[in-house]
Amino acid sequence: MAESATPAGDAPVITPEAVLAQLEQILLEVVGDDLLMDGPLVMETSFSDDLQLESIEFVALAEELLNTYGEKVDFVSWMSGMELDQVVNLTAGEVVGFVVSSLEEES
Repeated sequence: MAESATPAGDAPVITPEAVLAQLEQILLEVVGDDLLMDGPLVMETSFSDDLQLESIEFVALAEELLNTYGEKVDFVSWMSGMELDQVVNLTAGEVVGFVVSSLEEES
């Protein structure tokens, strides 16, 4: 199993693989088991085309990222700076990169 991506105490180094695994768990909570019908979450997974996330699910995702990683991972602010086509084409890898870079800035 991947290292915990939760930054607490002597937190392990945050790796993209650990964040991707955590993101998959969060999405399973938000979307349900249907998420894995097409296979595991990978960096290229599209939130729109592959997962068909709706706006309310993005809100739940933002809330869960906040609960998991704290205020330094401000998903809503990050998305608010995007153009519509960037949001529509958002991938798991882009979210993972955002989380990792946000957590590294804290270090």
